[in-house]
Amino acid sequence: MRFLAGKCALITGSVRGLGLAAARRFAEAGCHLVLNGFEPAQDIDQLRRDIEDRYDVRTLYHGADLRRRDEIESMISSACEAFEAVDILVNNAVIRHSAPVEAFGTVEWDDGIAVNVTAAFHTIRLAVPGMKRRGWGRIVNVSSIYGLRGAVNRVNYVTSKTALLGLTRAVALETVSDGITCNAVCPGTTETPVHEATILASMAEGQSRAESERRLLTGKQPTGKLIAADDVAALMVFLCGPESQHITGAILPIDGGWSSG
Repeated sequence: MRFLAGKCALITGSVRGLGLAAARRFAEAGCHLVLNGFEPAQDIDQLRRDIEDRYDVRTLYHGADLRRRDEIESMISSACEAFEAVDILVNNAVIRHSAPVEAFGTVEWDDGIAVNVTAAFHTIRLAVPGMKRRGWGRIVNVSSIYGLRGAVNRVNYVTSKTALLGLTRAVALETVSDGITCNAVCPGTTETPVHEATILASMAEGQSRAESERRLLTGKQPTGKLIAADDVAALMVFLCGPESQHITGAILPIDGGWSSG
């Protein structure tokens, strides 16, 4: 169902992992795409061809470094030049660092806040005026289970993902009369390259894949199963569809029951 046909969806961090799953889902719904992230040029070119051929949409790639405001501004400007507007904005890009608070690097702290929170502020402030002019817009901020719960050695990630929830609520209330919705999704441990690397490392120690997944999920998702990236992407697309027009300011876990414990 191409119920978003002709819309432009800008998804940060969308050339791999969860962001790529979202890009494919939005393309399936008919959206033209603005892709962002860091991968070799030939891989990005092939990805764009694959998406355009499979879903009959247009794509634009912009390699904005989301730590830099000027590059974010260039990305939004390029999107508007190519597609006239940014109709759907998905703030998905993320930086993760792990260390105890007293040992957490100041550069790593600044980079995490810049990409995980400040970049979302900039993309939203730049996209909202056009959404208001058109009387329609959808914003999805990708937070995390760690936006809802604390964790050891993840002070930057927990702080930034929690801040995204406040940003979501504030923007939702400011735009509630403008045909714009702003929501956040909070995935649990998801099938992404980061977690796949952890599983493979455990398997290299002699564990089976099933044992490695159980080790990764111990004390986390009560279902005992990884969340499929495509399931998270489907939730994002739903939040941009006609059935969800009255959902705004919502914080939606998709975590196998983790946040209920």
